[in-house]
Amino acid sequence: MFRFPRLLIGLVAAWNLQAAIVFILFPQSFVSGYELSGVAGEAAVRGVGVLFLMWNVPYVFAVIDLKRYSLGLVFALWMQAVGLVGEGVIYFSLPAGHAVLQSSILRFIAFDFTGLVLLFIAYLIFRRKEFLKS
Repeated sequence: MFRFPRLLIGLVAAWNLQAAIVFILFPQSFVSGYELSGVAGEAAVRGVGVLFLMWNVPYVFAVIDLKRYSLGLVFALWMQAVGLVGEGVIYFSLPAGHAVLQSSILRFIAFDFTGLVLLFIAYLIFRRKEFLKS
């Protein structure tokens, strides 16, 4: 039951997990995109990867059993929205001359916008099915 919503949530969760894994295992590939360098830069990127893992917890519960853990989907929606707004604030607060950093943040904005749309579709389908059952 709720296969399609769980599939959408799972897709967003998989993207988050993939980002977490590559940030943790290969931070050197990303430090320059955030105008960081060296060991400190790699640690910062790894830290973002750990945050991705932490933020993914409600997504995973919603994928496992959406009916039982439907609040996980609500939390995921809010987290995705907060991420999108926060990244927008960061992007628009950057001074001119940081094209690489701006580009990196724009990728996060696109990623979170897409995730928010997919999660919202999953939420609408889930709520509709729950409404029709009652």
